[in-house]
Amino acid sequence: MEKFFKLKENGTNVSTEIMAGITTFMTMAYILAVNPNILSASGMDRGAVFTATALSAFIATCLMALLSNYPFVLAPGMGLNAYFAYTVVLGMGYTWQAALAAVFVEGIIFIVLSLTNVREAIFNAIPMNLKHAVSVGIGLFIAFIGLQNAKIVVNNDSTLLGLFSFKGSVQAGTFNYEGITVLLALIGILITAIFLFKNVKGGILWGILITWGLGIICQFTGLYVPNADAGFYSLLPNFSSGFSIPALTPTLMKMDFSIVFSLDFVVIMFAFLFVDMFDTLGTLIGVASKADMLDKDGKLPNIRGALLADAVGTSVGAMFGTSTVTTFVESASGVAEGGRTGLTSLTAAILFGLSLFLSPIFLAIPSFATAPALIMVGFLMLTSITKIDFSDYTEAIPCFIAIIAMPFMYSISEGIAMGVISYVVLNVATGKAKEKKISILMYVLAVLFILKYVVL
Repeated sequence: MEKFFKLKENGTNVSTEIMAGITTFMTMAYILAVNPNILSASGMDRGAVFTATALSAFIATCLMALLSNYPFVLAPGMGLNAYFAYTVVLGMGYTWQAALAAVFVEGIIFIVLSLTNVREAIFNAIPMNLKHAVSVGIGLFIAFIGLQNAKIVVNNDSTLLGLFSFKGSVQAGTFNYEGITVLLALIGILITAIFLFKNVKGGILWGILITWGLGIICQFTGLYVPNADAGFYSLLPNFSSGFSIPALTPTLMKMDFSIVFSLDFVVIMFAFLFVDMFDTLGTLIGVASKADMLDKDGKLPNIRGALLADAVGTSVGAMFGTSTVTTFVESASGVAEGGRTGLTSLTAAILFGLSLFLSPIFLAIPSFATAPALIMVGFLMLTSITKIDFSDYTEAIPCFIAIIAMPFMYSISEGIAMGVISYVVLNVATGKAKEKKISILMYVLAVLFILKYVVL
């Protein structure tokens, strides 16, 4: 392991890497439950999608470990699965088989782009300050996801968002399943914060497990009462169906290429392509920046292997029967635990493989237990803001725009788009573009992003 993963060279060891891999897996295990629920809305078999989700995550993450030696973990991406089910299938009226074909073709194009250095060139063209901003924006974004998952932040008619009301929960009679989980999430945040302050090894993972454990105690004592109709399930693993693996047959190789040459297919495929490319680049930039993996020029060594793993994972996932596979921002939780090499991702990959047999355990981890991990990781990523040069407004303002766009627009790719456009426009308008030697590729990206908003 030392020889293959170069642990000492990266300032880590086997136990740290394994703990980091377990932590990353725990923070993103929810995808095993969420992805089948979302894609089944398009008519796909829920059990087959579960198996496809676990298998594609296992294969893509193994490739990440072997091709790049980075601690990044991949799985079918959130947002992309919703676009697949609700926009392409339910909204535009295409079959899920045709949507899978679009995902497969997108993956093939990505493989070509990764082998020809196009994606690597895009990564390297983004200025260093903007890379730090992406890390900060992602931190706020995943903290926001954590707050939503725990229902600490809820919809509010007058202000769009608001704080969960315990008084309202008691009056509505929902405290025993909704209010108590919010309270447990808040306790979990404090527990995880104390562990981080005390520098406890595996503190984020312990935060997840203790919060889950407190929930189980609440269920046994009657403080927490499951309500499946409201989306609150038993916190105890359900082994009633044993350890059987759901059949992959209903979705395996069911792609329909009959609409490949239509204009709509091109639009659908481009949307998948765009969001996946910049979500992945954003995650790699943000997490690698936080882990000090970027070199003095702001480049990520071995990025081609990371991008190739992502691209192959997408095509393989489509063959199995799931939406676009992408690098997960939750990888930051493993990095926060000290993960620095492919051993972290390999550990997470093995757990995805095991989840096929132990699905009742992994599916029992509630979102309120993983929310504290996401919120604390958001805090850790936010610290990159100190690396941004605020003395130069042509650097600082685009960084600010990129940072606020990610949580407010609920998209990493939109944050990058806004950051790139504002960076180019501000520097050209103030006459600083030549002085900073902005690359041609940044101008091309800015134009493409503007066209995306005009055309799509």
